Amino acid sequence: MAIEKKNILNRLYLLAGGVFLFAIAITYKIIDIQFVKGDYYKQKAEKLTVRDFEIKANRGNVYTADGSLLATSMSKFDIRMDAVTVTDENFEENIKGLSQALSKMLGKSAGHYENYIRKGRKSKNRYLFITRNLSYNEYLKVKAFPIFNLGIYKGGFIAEQRTVREHPIGKVAERAVGYDDYRGKVGIEGNFYKFLRGKNGKRLKQRIAKGQWKPLNDNNEIEPIDGKDIITTLDLDIQDFAHHALLAQLEKFEAEHGTVVVMEVKTGEIKAISNLGRNKEGNYYERLNYAVGESHEPGSTFKLMSIMVALEDKVIDTSTVIDTGDGTYKVYNRTVRDSHRGGYGKISAGRVFELSSNVGVVKIIEKHYGKNPQKFIEALNNMEVGHKLNLPIKGEGIPTLPNPNDKNNWYGTSLAWMTHGYGVSMTPLQTLTFYNAVANNGEMVKPRFIKEIRMQNKVVETFDKVVINPKICSQETIDKVRGLMKNVVKNGTATNIYNKNYELAGKTGTCQTEYWTGNTKYISSFAGYFPADNPKYSCIVVIHKPNKHIGYYGNIVAAPVFQKIAHKIYTKSPVLDSISQFQKSPNLITENFESYNELVREGFETIPDLKSMNGVDAIALLENLGIKVIFSGTGKVMKQSIKAGEKIEKNTTIELTLS
Repeated sequence: MAIEKKNILNRLYLLAGGVFLFAIAITYKIIDIQFVKGDYYKQKAEKLTVRDFEIKANRGNVYTADGSLLATSMSKFDIRMDAVTVTDENFEENIKGLSQALSKMLGKSAGHYENYIRKGRKSKNRYLFITRNLSYNEYLKVKAFPIFNLGIYKGGFIAEQRTVREHPIGKVAERAVGYDDYRGKVGIEGNFYKFLRGKNGKRLKQRIAKGQWKPLNDNNEIEPIDGKDIITTLDLDIQDFAHHALLAQLEKFEAEHGTVVVMEVKTGEIKAISNLGRNKEGNYYERLNYAVGESHEPGSTFKLMSIMVALEDKVIDTSTVIDTGDGTYKVYNRTVRDSHRGGYGKISAGRVFELSSNVGVVKIIEKHYGKNPQKFIEALNNMEVGHKLNLPIKGEGIPTLPNPNDKNNWYGTSLAWMTHGYGVSMTPLQTLTFYNAVANNGEMVKPRFIKEIRMQNKVVETFDKVVINPKICSQETIDKVRGLMKNVVKNGTATNIYNKNYELAGKTGTCQTEYWTGNTKYISSFAGYFPADNPKYSCIVVIHKPNKHIGYYGNIVAAPVFQKIAHKIYTKSPVLDSISQFQKSPNLITENFESYNELVREGFETIPDLKSMNGVDAIALLENLGIKVIFSGTGKVMKQSIKAGEKIEKNTTIELTLS
């Protein structure tokens, strides 16, 4: 009995000792948490209940020189539904109304949406996808639909907001404008992101019930600083002309891709840049920035540089007679050929350029520089040929000129072939910069994409003209080649674009490519300026791999794009003239205007059908009817928010989508 009692006491002592040690451990842990690691656990707790939320800064806008929006940030909404949280009564009472509303907005049948939502409810989907990419106005409409109008907890309405970058004028100049996102940094958006992004702010919030967060005070901890706006040099009208002229020609000749750039002669401001490539379906879109990044053999547009070297060194004059023979000329084991079969015989150096004789140009350069090709290369370098422009937009293609000092890349035929644009490599914008210098009386200016940066309509920074070379050659040489380029259009290879009302000047180019494959393709180009006598704009058009069965010469494929752009700009520019003995009759004008408005209002009691009408005409008509107009895009009307035939109500607002 005594032994049993002793065993019980031993167990009690052991248990008491364990409890005592446990109490000591708890006390130690409390002291450790409270005093030793108190700050650490306090901070950890605060992170779970109090947190800094980032407040996104508004990204700056990108504008054309005339104030049109090229890129802006807009809120988009994705809609989902908690199909479980809605009560059976509310669900059955309103599901048909919700389905009909979704059908009217999104297009699919009401039955489709009803079955879809019922299926989601049955599978207890608390995050059922409904639609995405809604505008703010569309979001408000969906929020007011049956069931959704009950809110988050009773109606299961879930809206997720995000900011996306939009191009209000569509795909025009999309590649030049570029982007700054998961794809990288491209174009104006990518290279000027430091100005556009702004600086995000912070606001301290505390976690409350149902996983929600509320601000701890009325003020932000750090206020966001909005991004700055960028004003580009682009002109919306000229950009539109260039884009559509290039697109039409690419489609006509089934070409692989092409580019066009329009530059203001005096300032170097880029007024239009379009880069269109073809996808698998045969549609053209802004794929790559070919004008800036694609370095290739220029072909005959390089003859301008070759002729200018010879004129500047005074080894020839425009009247110097060159014997082009039968249009063929042997250089070592290769033959130079003119496109004109039978050749041109004996012609002047000026006509060699105007008719784009390969044989003529090769004979001129071979005769005077064949023994010292380095002199020819140095003369080109002195005129800035073969130099990078160091543009603010990344990805500029590297120009190349062969050099006699490089024995691995210089051959007996190198000099002859480079005289007419083979074995050399330049981007379209590098070529245009040279032609622009000729138009600008020898002053070479750097292409400029940005005019200024603004913050709340205040100019923060301006980008002035940058002169690369104040005089690439003598004025005598400039005057001579300007006369030759004018004759190219008047009497040479580009007579098909001649117009006596506004004379053009330039040079055609037709370059063979992929000839080593046995299936030769072509690069068609035209570079020049207008008006010929007092140049205001320079322009280059390069079209790669047109269908050679339709056409491939530079005058047929590329030059018409140049001519269309020049014509559009010419007709757009106002012509000032004075009118004598003009009698004012303001009262009569006012009476006629008022009577016209009355007729318009009497003639339309319902919304007219505006589809396919020019946007300018449609807007004028609607405003005369007293209707407020909101529109997006340019061109003809594709969609109207109020259907034709609906009665015109007071204070009506209509939204137009233009092509």
